[in-house]
Amino acid sequence: MKRMLKRANPSTVLKSRRVRDYVLMTVGIGITAWGLNAFLIPNRLAAGGVSGLATVFYYLFSDQFGVNVPIGLQMLAMNGVLLVIGVVKKGWHYGAKTVYGMVAMSVAVDVLAPFTPHLASGDRLLAVLYGGAVTGLGMGLVFKARGNTGGTDIVAQLLVDRVNLGVGQLMLVADGFVTVVAAIVLGPDLALYGAVAVFIMGAVIDVVQEGLSVEKAAFIICDEPGRVADAVLHQLGRGATGLVARGLYSAEPREMVFTVVSRREIDSLKALVLAVDPNAFLIIADVREVLGEGFKEIGE
Repeated sequence: MKRMLKRANPSTVLKSRRVRDYVLMTVGIGITAWGLNAFLIPNRLAAGGVSGLATVFYYLFSDQFGVNVPIGLQMLAMNGVLLVIGVVKKGWHYGAKTVYGMVAMSVAVDVLAPFTPHLASGDRLLAVLYGGAVTGLGMGLVFKARGNTGGTDIVAQLLVDRVNLGVGQLMLVADGFVTVVAAIVLGPDLALYGAVAVFIMGAVIDVVQEGLSVEKAAFIICDEPGRVADAVLHQLGRGATGLVARGLYSAEPREMVFTVVSRREIDSLKALVLAVDPNAFLIIADVREVLGEGFKEIGE
């Protein structure tokens, strides 16, 4: 029997979601700043973005001129310039979350720097692995809260209408530019480590936002769709949907069964389909996240 869901007041939901988003952003920014100070910055690793560029300039000024310019202050200045350009070009569409993310990240990096131990200083590979994972976790929480910290996001939005590339591709190009600058200033070895950290960070961000692939989507094309659906519904206890399809070879209309099951139920599903129709065509694909009855609640 389906559960009866109580309808919530939309304005109350949005208000509570807004509070949750800012809390999540703050936690994510704190984790990211700690990861930068603990693993990446002390090991001269520029992991792309404004923070990576600020790290390069920090060591350039320190090594060449003996001047220590706080990385958070540099990030705030760079983001401020980008924000002004963005407002001039695109208007006031960035919102409070972008401004909050930019300022909070810059402040957190400098405030936490004196209290953060330098970890994995004797092993840059460990620094890359831990640094990429920790900062990816933090940024994943920021993105999950539908926020951002400016930087390459703004650069990509400014250039997307001028070049034949998407926002994601432009962000990758911007990170590539930071890697080239790091190679010139810090050396190619450190630049390569930084590039590896960027990819690790991106992978962890995806996991935080989309979750681990623990569910499977199944498309079943068979001659007995009714019996297959009945088995899925009553033996597996999962929902099933009939999709109207047409075989292009036979030109005959047919019904395709679609269902989502957990990873541990895959073998049971295969056995059920085989028992009903040994000639069935079964397609199984990974699903990052499933929301709704029988899985995770929407909004969790």
